[in-house]
Amino acid sequence: MPPRTRRRRSVRRLLLTYATALSLPLAASVAGAVPAAHAAAVQCGVDYKTNDWGSGFTADITVTNRSSTPVDGWTLTYSYGGDQRLTNGWNGTWSQSGQSLTVKAADWNKTIAAGAAVTTGAQFAYSGANAAPTDFALDGTSCTGAHQPPITVLTSPAAGATYTVGDAVPLAATAAAADGASISKVEFYSDTTLLGTDTTAPYTLATSSLAAGDYSLYAKAYDSTGASAESTPVGVHVVGQPAVVATPAQLSVQQGKSATFDVKLSTQPAANVTVSLARASGNTGLSLASAASLTFTPANWNTAQRATVTADATGTGAAVFAATAPGRTKAEVTVTELGASTTYDARFLSLYGKITDPANGYFSPQGIPYHSVETLIVEAPDQGHESTSEAYSYLIWLQAMYGKVTGDWSKFNGAWDTMEKYMIPTHADQPTNSFYNVSKPATYAPEADLPSQYPAQLDPSVPVGNDPIAGELKSAYGTDDIYGMHWLQDVDNVYGYGNAPGKCEAGPTAGGPSYINTFQRGPQESVWETVPQPTCDAFTYGGKNGYLDLFTKDSSYAKQWKFTDAPDADARAVQAAYWADVWAKQQGKGASVTATVTKAAKMGDYLRYAMYDKYFKQQGNCVGPTTCPAGSGKNSSSYLLSWYYAWGGATDTSAGWSWRIGSSHVHGGYQNPLAAWALSSYPDLKPKSATGAADWSTSLKRQLEFYRWLQSDEGAIAGGATNSWQGRYATPPTGTPTFYGMFYDEAPVYHDPPSNQWFGFQAWSMERVAEYYQQTGDTAAKTVLAKWVSWALSKTTVNPDGTYRIPATLQWSGKPDTWNSASPGANSGLHVTVADYTDDVGVAAAYAKALTYYGAKSGDTAAKTTAKALLDGMWNHSQDALGIAVPETRTDYKRFADPVYVPSGWSGTMPNGDKIDSSSTFTSLRSFYKNDPAWSKIETYLAGGAAPVFTYHRFWAQADIAMAMGAYAELLE
Repeated sequence: MPPRTRRRRSVRRLLLTYATALSLPLAASVAGAVPAAHAAAVQCGVDYKTNDWGSGFTADITVTNRSSTPVDGWTLTYSYGGDQRLTNGWNGTWSQSGQSLTVKAADWNKTIAAGAAVTTGAQFAYSGANAAPTDFALDGTSCTGAHQPPITVLTSPAAGATYTVGDAVPLAATAAAADGASISKVEFYSDTTLLGTDTTAPYTLATSSLAAGDYSLYAKAYDSTGASAESTPVGVHVVGQPAVVATPAQLSVQQGKSATFDVKLSTQPAANVTVSLARASGNTGLSLASAASLTFTPANWNTAQRATVTADATGTGAAVFAATAPGRTKAEVTVTELGASTTYDARFLSLYGKITDPANGYFSPQGIPYHSVETLIVEAPDQGHESTSEAYSYLIWLQAMYGKVTGDWSKFNGAWDTMEKYMIPTHADQPTNSFYNVSKPATYAPEADLPSQYPAQLDPSVPVGNDPIAGELKSAYGTDDIYGMHWLQDVDNVYGYGNAPGKCEAGPTAGGPSYINTFQRGPQESVWETVPQPTCDAFTYGGKNGYLDLFTKDSSYAKQWKFTDAPDADARAVQAAYWADVWAKQQGKGASVTATVTKAAKMGDYLRYAMYDKYFKQQGNCVGPTTCPAGSGKNSSSYLLSWYYAWGGATDTSAGWSWRIGSSHVHGGYQNPLAAWALSSYPDLKPKSATGAADWSTSLKRQLEFYRWLQSDEGAIAGGATNSWQGRYATPPTGTPTFYGMFYDEAPVYHDPPSNQWFGFQAWSMERVAEYYQQTGDTAAKTVLAKWVSWALSKTTVNPDGTYRIPATLQWSGKPDTWNSASPGANSGLHVTVADYTDDVGVAAAYAKALTYYGAKSGDTAAKTTAKALLDGMWNHSQDALGIAVPETRTDYKRFADPVYVPSGWSGTMPNGDKIDSSSTFTSLRSFYKNDPAWSKIETYLAGGAAPVFTYHRFWAQADIAMAMGAYAELLE
């Protein structure tokens, strides 16, 4: 996941404290340090759900504390009426006596805050009937069932439908209330815009107000209790003039077979219209087998007629078929000829079509990938229509695989161009790099443990090291500017800073996209405690010094710019470029991607800044801000990918200062040995700088050692290491293990929630190791993978109906052995347990890719079989109109009410006028959320209702699922 960022300062170069904390896409427990409620005061609700395959089932139970005080050390009891037999349980200690079940809280989830919820679950075998239990009790007090929100389905229009401006778009929905409630109204929305309301069934609305464009439409039903729920969105197109409509826009056909697409008109004609069909370009092995023209009348214009495409026996690749008619916008269908056994490539193209359909809401008008289709989502980005460098890198990777499947490399090149245009700061965004002093990269400021301990005092007396790569980068590329992605972007300029590329605080009317920063204040600062800031702080918003004096103490402040790079995203972009080059060369089209691959090598050259200590101090046993020596040459490099690198300077081009920093904190989940190998050994990706390739060669070996050092006794990969204990070069506890002198850090970078607990980091990082292993056969990589795969498979359940459970939250104990490269330790004292399980589709896709690459090279049957099972399970059980997704219960959304620390006496305003002061909360700084159509779910939850359930379509997850299908097709199908 991306990092967070910091800001810099004043009359000279300074660097503040940047310790980052981000909230992962997993619900965080809400705990309160207040006395527990007595059992007699308990009020509780239970939501019970099962996944049943006839001879067994899993039960997922959400327990909501409806009291005004916390519950501490809870015990849940209930009973079955049949022969249900407990197999195993999670998120608590399960036991069974006859038909009675008891679940005791685990240490980590024993507190249920007022209005909050916890989840627990178990697997059972049974025969006969499987009626749901009704006698739930918490600490002996009977619990009522949690009220279920209504069910809403948008039945019209059809997904992908096209209309002409001025014609009515017919919306219709069905809605059903639960638990004896009734439907009070149904609202119809386009994205966040209310189109109209209907209070009586059948619920319909005809709207002619939509201008030309692409729209995501959905219905939202309310019941008599105030509960609400949205339907799955449906994407439609509205065209400015009458058009020919062809669906689907992406189609695959196997060699020697045929496939069809539908053709109709967008609006009723006054007379007959003849539509001509022809292959416009591409693979000549594809041809029309149906008539070359179709006739539509005023009576049948909206009735689809079918066109058939046949494939020859030997060809592959894509062709574009056009449907044209006089006076109407043409329609195009991309048809890709696949091999004889291509189920998973066909799935890739199907999902790719959903992701890239503009009406489905994954992209901004500029073609920027949103973090998610949905706007109300809080994770590391604090709003769904922000974007991250992570999302851009996944777009580049997705388009690389599209090139592999279709032979069309224009979209890969276009994705890189979009990233370069919008996410790599221009010279106007970083105008004062020429003043950078390599002998004084930045001014030291200590990182603090808590947000309330900020602002941090700058201390120019602390020695900092020399920057050894700035000169060679300027020599290689002829510029002082940094070629790396900033990590966070407010794509629709919701906050209103207007920091568009090349602009500084242009304001709320500037439109999008706009660079922003959030995280700034130590490892305990979760996303719920951040103060969003502009990357270019001209003191237009915030307080008298903009936002700078919230984070650092100084005597004076200068207007300034600052950017932060998320190294895992840049490395992933390099990884994607490697595959694009390999696949394009296999097709004889290597020249098509040469220019883009060269840019990727350049990005990798600059990515080396992530290898350096924050203040370029020497790596290893670095204790004491003044006693840890300044680095010189490469001795300040860990050769690992740290959590970030950052750079900034004055906005005044005559001010004469700028700064750069690395990061002292290294997380196992950020490493990328495939990228390191490509940048050191693959000719087309070797950097131009004098020492770039050599540095990446060292990094490759160091990364593989790092994984080996962090591998637990069971096989999972632990957190990471730091060269700056507590972010201020403090003294670590006695006995802390080291890796090349860096101190073991169980949860590097952020603690709310702990950065080592998300299984997704396991899947992401091991997938990269598996790709590297598949390409090189390196036994060092196989050693780590074999142990990890064995552990992961032992914690994976594939049910008889094809559904699955994979690890979600990990708990850690113990420590690794101090690293000895000549004789690596066994880490017998480092242990991991799985606290709970999930069916998360994005993580499952990354996990399946890891198993695919490993299984393809090693021949491991279990790995290959499980990869297929995971992909088939999500494909068969979790598809919807927008992609593949599963519902998520977000108990962490109680934190919308969390206070945000602002020092007493400090006050300022956000661009929309929201006040910033010591009484600020997460929501008060983001009042725009109260206008979000999904906000009623949050209001209900904050008022004591059940935790809200969302079905999210994250861009990275959908891309990863599609690519997992493509990888399986390439290697195992």
